[in-house]
Amino acid sequence: MARQHMMHPTLIGMLWPPESTSRAIRLAVLAAAGTVLLTLSAKIQVPFYPVPMTMQTFAVLVIGMTYGWRLAAVTLLLYLLAGAVGLPVFAGTPAKGVALAYMMGGTGGYLVGFVLAAAACGWFAERGWDRSAATTALVMLIGNVIIYIPGLLWLGVLFGWDKPILQWGLTPFILGDLAKVALAAAVLPLVWKWIKRM
Repeated sequence: MARQHMMHPTLIGMLWPPESTSRAIRLAVLAAAGTVLLTLSAKIQVPFYPVPMTMQTFAVLVIGMTYGWRLAAVTLLLYLLAGAVGLPVFAGTPAKGVALAYMMGGTGGYLVGFVLAAAACGWFAERGWDRSAATTALVMLIGNVIIYIPGLLWLGVLFGWDKPILQWGLTPFILGDLAKVALAAAVLPLVWKWIKRM
């Protein structure tokens, strides 16, 4: 009973309640929609300093906070499966390779981090952490850390720890990530306020 008391409906649960239709259909539609969104977010580059940024980490973390941890994890796994079978869903594909060859390259650790971070953000959202700007920002920061840990570890294993791993895989992206955290912290609580008014 205490566990149920802690749980909060997710944004997608409010917008499309699970009991309103077949669970299988709902899962398939939302996972497919999330995969399309992740693909688009990987392909769009936004001019930024010091490097252009994609909106993919934003999409990963917002999907987590919108879907809840189970649906977010399924969606990210579907996205990775699409990439593994050769669909050009990742940033830089097909120019930088496709399928498992791409996934085992420098971005492989970040892809693992995507699944973990989306699930973690979903877990926090199910406990109401997406309702205010402060807690949303905190969860987004946690999600970013979860993405970077396996990403940087894999870069170190792949290229060697004597290389400038942090300069390659972390420091150029910090400002862009902070901008995306601020965007999510502004948008998600506003969506909740709109839902409550409705």
